[in-house]
Formats: sequence, structure tokens, C-alpha cells
Amino acid sequence: MDVAYGTGAGRDLCLDLYTPDDANDQRTAVLMFHGGGWRRGSRKSLAAHARLLQSEGFLAIPAEYRLLGESPWPAALHDVKAAIRWVRANAADLGIDPRQVVLESFSAGAHLSLLAAGTPGVAEFEGDGGNPGVDSSVAAVAAFYPPTAFHAGETRERGSVSATGLLGEAPGAEAVRWASPMTYVSPAFPPVFFLHGGADRVVPPSSSIAMHDALRAAGVETDLHIIAGQNHAFDYAEPFREVVAREVSLFFRRTVSQKDLIARLVAEQSPFPSGQSQVIGARV
Repeated sequence: MDVAYGTGAGRDLCLDLYTPDDANDQRTAVLMFHGGGWRRGSRKSLAAHARLLQSEGFLAIPAEYRLLGESPWPAALHDVKAAIRWVRANAADLGIDPRQVVLESFSAGAHLSLLAAGTPGVAEFEGDGGNPGVDSSVAAVAAFYPPTAFHAGETRERGSVSATGLLGEAPGAEAVRWASPMTYVSPAFPPVFFLHGGADRVVPPSSSIAMHDALRAAGVETDLHIIAGQNHAFDYAEPFREVVAREVSLFFRRTVSQKDLIARLVAEQSPFPSGQSQVIGARV
């Protein structure tokens, strides 16, 4: 617990390490960032989620980032990038493959993770929190109920939320665009797993749906899970938390740590082998 990964605002920034058993080790690090509207929250709230990922064979790493009451935007994004660089720089000691660094994050933390995933190596976002020059890219992201686009004033795009919570009153159009993960959608984006409650009253489910659609149009591998009737942060309830952990584990294994193995098993065991299709009820 409480391992320093970098510095910000003149102090150490810390993370916690939940190390898997050797027998089930995926050699994959899952950095985790909490929600709380960029103003509150703690990595300690992710302990139960981290233990479930640990049991699935992942090195789970809840990490802190500076909140707006301590440091202005984009300090939080600088901290996320510093954590990614620390994990990759210490891959040998952590027992992971440096190519297998992924993110699982929640609400405001998921917003930061999507931004980080879409902007590897962008100097304005890297900050100076530690390990300069180390690659800040990630192999995949699991984003739970993330804000993916912002708007200022009354005019809004599909799925966007007000920028005032992050950027303050009357932010400029360029600042809004700069802070929106949707801005950075491209074919180079890593695979993304979206999870959202269908009755979310904090961040609308259209936020995840819109970015999922944009990523698919760009040719990026992406999953979208909308859970009917559920509000924000429903996965903190034990029945959902356990199911979600298994789904995210499979996503990370099939896109990162066991990609070839799972593709082979699907090819061998699916009744519809790759390259074949069947139209039910169609006249051939």
C-alpha cells in the first residue's frame, strides 16, 4: 500500500498494488482511477474492485490523482500519465509485460483514462510527474459510465455533459474540445470496454454510446454494455461488481493478455467458424 509513483504539487502521489497468484498471473497491470467529479473520491474506494481483478490474475493498481481543490486542470491527467509511465518503467520488478498496461476507471476517472488512451506522447498532456520519456500508451481501457464529451452553454452534442464541473464557468470552445475524449477518436485508439447504467442520472448513457459508435466507425475494437434500469456507480453493489469483474477480465484477456489463445478457442469451438455465416430463414 501507499507506493509513491510520482510527484505533484510538491508531494508524493501514491498507488496500491494487488498482486495476483503466480498460477493465474496474466502479466498484465490494470491501473485504476476513481470517480467523484474530479473534486472528491479516493483510490481506497476501489479496493473491492481491485481484489476481484487480482483474483482473475491481474496486477490491480488503484492510483490517486490530484483533485481540483488541490491543483487545476489538467493536473489530474498529468498524474494519470505519470502513473502509466511508472508502471511501464518498473515492469520487470512488477512482473508484468510492459506492453500489457491497461486501465479500468470510473466516471471522472474513466474520462481521464479515455483522454490518456487517446493522447499517448502528446507533450501538453504528459506533465512532469516522473519517468520522463517513458511511453505513456496503454493496450486497452475499461471505462465505466464516463463523460466522453463536454458542452458550454445550452448547445450540446449527443452524449455531452456540461463542462463547468471540470473547467469552471464559461470555458472557451477550444478548452472544451481539448478536454473531451471524443476529440481524440482515431483508428489508433486502443480497444475500449464501455459499461453504463441505462437509467444513469449523472452521466447519460448516450455518453458511452456516442463514443462507442465513433470508435467503431474508426475501426476500433469496442464493447458496449448498457445495464437496464441502473443508475450511476451501480457496479459498487456486490452482485454487479462480481459479474462486471469477470466481463472486464475476459475483455482484457481477449484483447491483450491471451488474445491469440482466445481467438483460437473461438475458432475451434464456435458453431460459426470465422469467415462463414448463416442467414436464418433466408431462401438461398
